[in-house]
Amino acid sequence: MRLAALLALGAALLLAGCGTAPVPRGGGIVSTNPCADAMLVQLVPAQRIAAISHYSADPMASSIPAKVAARFRTTRGDAEDVIAMQPDLVIASSFTSASTRAAYARAGLNVLYLDSPTSIAASEAQVRELARAVGAPRAGEAMVQRIDRAVALSSTSAPPVPALLWIGGNLVSGDGTLLHEMLGRAGFRDAAADYGLHYTGYLPAEHVIADPPRVMLVPDPQGRSAASRAASVRARVLSHMGGRVVQAHFPRRLVNCGGPVIADAMARLAEVRRTLQ
Repeated sequence: MRLAALLALGAALLLAGCGTAPVPRGGGIVSTNPCADAMLVQLVPAQRIAAISHYSADPMASSIPAKVAARFRTTRGDAEDVIAMQPDLVIASSFTSASTRAAYARAGLNVLYLDSPTSIAASEAQVRELARAVGAPRAGEAMVQRIDRAVALSSTSAPPVPALLWIGGNLVSGDGTLLHEMLGRAGFRDAAADYGLHYTGYLPAEHVIADPPRVMLVPDPQGRSAASRAASVRARVLSHMGGRVVQAHFPRRLVNCGGPVIADAMARLAEVRRTLQ
């Protein structure tokens, strides 16, 4: 009997050792909101983050450096995937579908839904909201102070310079947006309204070429898409206009979100503005 018991125990231990990788115990924070990712990675230690949005791994949608995003597991935000991770907190977008919200509720998940701020003040309020939710209010205040400092340093008393900020292809940022306010704070006049645009909209290249603003803030190259080809043609034509138009690089990751991205965006806008003085 004793020998049989020992053999059974040994077999059990052997089977346990040959099993697959252990199932994660859950916990941590899962973000399905790429703009929340940008705040989250600066507010809490990496080990507290169970997953970030898959958008943060896409250079055209991310607001964080690729090397930072690569440190984290990503999720596409499917309710089944998120629920399976059993997180302590989910940070999602206010645009999350009703069915996904219902699934989270049925699973008993703690979820924070964040909207898309259209002003610096609203973005700072969101930073504080998220910081409180993750138990990092001091880190949130420090982030707000960095934003305020960058805005103050970028301010200028010089006359505003007409500028267009291109998000990609022929898509331009207009009034009623966070980017619009940032342009104004940095000494630019958002010229989108000159072409009849409000908010973010499509602006044909021929309209700009016929009557360009003083400054064109353009993102990174975007591959071989039709929008990218249109942007390249526009850039080539404008480059032959002598000193009439200044085309300045404005990284794509600076146009997607607010939060800590505001500080980097304001610093870049101030840098471009100084070259015009």
